[in-house]
Amino acid sequence: MGKRALAFKKMHGSGNDFILMDNLDGVIKGSEAPVLAKRLCRRRFGVGGDGLILIEPSDRADFRWRFHNADGSEAEMCGNGGRCAARFAFLSGVCGERLTFETAAGIIRAEVKGTRVKLELTPPSDLALDLEIELHEERRPLSSVNTGVPHAVVFVDDLDSTPVFELGRLVRHHPLFSPAGTNVNFVKVDGESSISIRTYERGVEDETMACGTGSVAGAIIAALKGTVRPPVKVTTWGGEELIVYFELEEGEVKEVFLEGETVLVYSGVLDGDV
Repeated sequence: MGKRALAFKKMHGSGNDFILMDNLDGVIKGSEAPVLAKRLCRRRFGVGGDGLILIEPSDRADFRWRFHNADGSEAEMCGNGGRCAARFAFLSGVCGERLTFETAAGIIRAEVKGTRVKLELTPPSDLALDLEIELHEERRPLSSVNTGVPHAVVFVDDLDSTPVFELGRLVRHHPLFSPAGTNVNFVKVDGESSISIRTYERGVEDETMACGTGSVAGAIIAALKGTVRPPVKVTTWGGEELIVYFELEEGEVKEVFLEGETVLVYSGVLDGDV
């Protein structure tokens, strides 16, 4: 990488913020990306963000993405990050409004509609309803599902008083989800087609303002338990609203999409000490 200046854009989806770079020329090598993510995503010392997204060439789709969490770890998929990546690629002239991109979770379809982006997610897998785990010598019920990355879902009556960081960290590292760990979502059902959510994200190792795949996980689990029906409006901790679309037929979930606003915060060039 050397001293070459690197252009980037800072974007967020529902407060889930990312640093995005065009790496079509391959200037950022695979071994450099985790280190760069840790440096740039560190708040108050770098640009600050929940993750680094690199747009790279693909022979299977309009582009390939590489997504690194703030701790440098690579994630298969991120719903809000995917929406930002789609709009970034469109604004950069990489693709049109309807596009596909390659991820470790598979080929993803997306549609850019102004500032809103509707993103396809992979079919959910590894579904487990009504599990129980022990936390602080107390049995707590939860469910889990993989919506591109693993998620645990815990239903609560009061989101404001839920100790998201403390409980989220315990569930994230619980032996049930070893060795990779899991993201943890705390969900409150608000109506027949609406939920509110708070998420502890693996890789960020803290609560984030929103999590796209977590919002999808919460909506799907709530629907499978019969408390909501799609499409589901999800109110994130940052106050933004996401819409989760899916079909539910005899317990099988199909055609999963996530839609919401994306925000281009600013553009910049890295040419200093970071």
